[in-house]
Amino acid sequence: MEKSLVLIKPNAVQRGLVGEIIARFERKGLYLAGLKMMQLDDAILDEHYAHLKERAFFPYLKDSMMVSPVVAMCVAGLDAVETVRLMVGATNSRKALPGTIRGD
Repeated sequence: MEKSLVLIKPNAVQRGLVGEIIARFERKGLYLAGLKMMQLDDAILDEHYAHLKERAFFPYLKDSMMVSPVVAMCVAGLDAVETVRLMVGATNSRKALPGTIRGD
């Protein structure tokens, strides 16, 4: 049994997609082990995205993640990490395949 962190970003929260996203994970056989709506701040984002701190787009990323609350959830199940990665799709949503969360 694995667990994976999933952040539903401000854009998806504002567009009212939280329920659909959660439902997709549940239909795939993953279950919610935890769920919290929260406002991210500089300290949390600096820690979570430490590997991107030196990238030119980092300030934009931080700004976009603080626009409104995010939904942070822990999903669990067999091969949860790989399953989440496949379902979510490529980080660049323009390159994400149709049928993935980012691609749709």
